[in-house]
Parts: sequence; C-alpha cells; structure tokens
Amino acid sequence: MDYSDENSVQFHGDEEIIEVIDLNETEQNPDDLADEFEDVDVGETEDGDDEQEDWDTDDEMEQEKEQDDSELTFSKHTGSVFCVSLDPATNSLAVTGGEDDKAYVWRVSDGEVLFECTGHKDSVTSVLFSHDSSLVATGDMSGLIKVWKVETKQEVWSFEVGDLEWMEWHPCAPVLLAGMADGNVWMWKIPGGDCKTLQGPGCQSTSGKVLPDGKRAVVGYEDGNVRLWDLKQGNATHVIKGHDGHQGALTCLACNKDGSLVLTGSVDGRAKLINTATGKVLGVFSVDGAKASQEDAEETNSVESVGFCNVLPLIAVAYLYGTLAIYDLSSQVLRHKCQHQAGIVKLQWEESSSVVSTCSLDGAVRLWDARSGTMVSEYRGHQAEILDFTLNREASMAVTASGDHQAKVFCLQRPDR
Repeated sequence: MDYSDENSVQFHGDEEIIEVIDLNETEQNPDDLADEFEDVDVGETEDGDDEQEDWDTDDEMEQEKEQDDSELTFSKHTGSVFCVSLDPATNSLAVTGGEDDKAYVWRVSDGEVLFECTGHKDSVTSVLFSHDSSLVATGDMSGLIKVWKVETKQEVWSFEVGDLEWMEWHPCAPVLLAGMADGNVWMWKIPGGDCKTLQGPGCQSTSGKVLPDGKRAVVGYEDGNVRLWDLKQGNATHVIKGHDGHQGALTCLACNKDGSLVLTGSVDGRAKLINTATGKVLGVFSVDGAKASQEDAEETNSVESVGFCNVLPLIAVAYLYGTLAIYDLSSQVLRHKCQHQAGIVKLQWEESSSVVSTCSLDGAVRLWDARSGTMVSEYRGHQAEILDFTLNREASMAVTASGDHQAKVFCLQRPDR
C-alpha cells in the first residue's frame, strides 16, 4: 500500500529578532544618548504597533487562555475529572468520574444530568458503559464498584474489592472485569453477581482488555509480564515474560479488530506486538527517548497509549515526552514522529480512517493524518491537562476530562467531511 512520505510535523517556537546597537559605532557619549531618549515615546514607534507586542504579552496570554473551541462545557464536578466514557449504542450519553468522589451520567447535546452515581467514598477513576449501553459501571480508588441501570437510573449491583486498577466490560455480555493492586482479576455476571477470579502473580494488575471474541482477555502486570487468559476455563494460555516481556510495569494495551494481535506499552519505553494465538512477540517498537531534562535522566520515555489503525496496516504509539510515533505494521518501520509540546495522555484512532487523535498535558486535542504525519487540526479550551478523552463512532465529536474540574464536548471538523 502506498502512503505519502511527507516529513513529520515539527513545532518551532516564535523567534524574536533583536537589533544590536553598537554604541561605539557613532562615538556618542552618554549625555548625547540621554538627550536623544528624551524625545522617544516608548509607547509608539515609527513602524506602528510592531514593537508594541512586547508590552502586550499579558493580554495575549489572557486571550490564549480564554480560547475555547468547545461546543459545551460540563461543570458539575468540583475536582479534577479523571475519566470519561460515551455510551456505545447511541453516543448521546457520557459518564464522567472525578476527584470529588462523584460520577455523573449526562447528555452530550445539552449537558443535562440524567442521574448522579452516588455513594462513592474516594476518587472515581474508572467509568464505563456496557456494550449495549443498558448499564454503567463506576469504580473508585478505594475499590468500591457500582453498576447502574441507565433506564431506571437505579443502582443494581455493588461490590467492594481491594485497590482498583482498571475495569472493562465484556464486548457482548453483561460481564464486568476488574484488575486489582494484588494482581487478581475479578469477573462478575451483572446483576446476578456470579463471580470468577483469575489468579495473578502477586504483583499489581495494571491494565487489561477482553478480546473481541469474548472468550479471552489480555492482562498486563507491574512486573512487565503479559498473560493471555481463557475466560471460560479461568487459566492463562500464554505468559509473556523474561526477555519477551517488558522490563517495567505495563501502562496500556490495545488489540486489532479481530483480536489476533495485541499491542502492549510499558514504562520501559517500549511497545510490543504479540500474536494472541501463539503468545509470540512479533515486534518491539521504541523511539530515541531524548530526556525531558537532566533531572529526569534516570526516567525512561514511558509509553502512555497504543492503538491499531482499522483501515491501513499502521500502529500508533504515544510517549511520555510528547512523541506520537506512527509505525508500519508489516515492515515495523517508523514512518512519522509527530511531536507535541507536552506529554501525551491518550491516543485514539478513528474507526474508519487513517486519522489518529491525541490529548495531552497542555490541554489540547489534536488530530493527525497518519499517512503524512501532519496535524489536521487542534482544539483548545481547557485550563489544565486533559486526563482522558473519547471519540464518538463517526469521529465528529470528542468528549474530554480535565484537571480544571471540567468535561468538554468538541465538534471535530475536517475539510474532507
């Protein structure tokens, strides 16, 4: 397949040109210079307002701060908003969870709250709609998980476990999975509560995903190991460890459309491509992780998010120090490095195009054309870092969660739409 080979996008800061005056050139003494400056009005120049820009810095910063490209702002939270999810059936409802121990289900069209998910005792760090949007799960840091029926707005199930690391709904059944700090993965049938436990290796389960066939799950752990689980039998079919595993905790997981491949990311700065049928590592991806600063010299350029393109053989890997790397899946060659000015928190591919979106610590959402490595558009409006975001099916809307206590809805416009 032929892709454009345009250069990857780069950002350059504004450059000021400063004229250097050599005082010796005209052999003026200090008194002559003083006389000349008496006639100078620092507020005006012969060139008009060109030099006035230096005096307008605060105003310009204020204008930039006030830029808001969003269509709607959800402001019910009184602390950082950690997580957001869209209902998969209609994409018309969002659920957000935050530092204020609250979760809300609300309409993205007008921001009206359908109901509040009450009773949490700690920051709500995980919120998810079930595959058919009939149920919504909310989980907090203390390990209290609640499930709500959207139609009746009532709590239908709750369970208290150890420290919660992640939650995931089964793709085609009312079954909820959750990974714990002790390494175990719990699996419940909702609302009946029938339970099964996938025994961990004794270290934190940091990420997990149910594969599209609904029969297997891939789970990553703090020790760098990856396990592929048979959900019916409750046993691990493959364990990727040692040289094949990561050298640090897993941070993220993604699978391709048919579940034959899994991409894993770790704090060790690497992404690994794994065949889910054989458990074999097919590829290892990393970029030259230039350190953010000398103080961070011991830190690695952690992988924060990974994903597969559905329409081209491409993958995307987002790094802590702001690089979005686009790799060719078949040749495993790095095609583009899309540089951000701050760390990337999450990436998401559009369902039916080669455009990948990112959110970052500078509070912006950006759309990138993975064929050329160029930025398509940028959306701002948050006054703090974006901590989570999600796209609707048509990729015409992004919903964001931020440390500024707000969630926002952005309408995404592109020339080709």
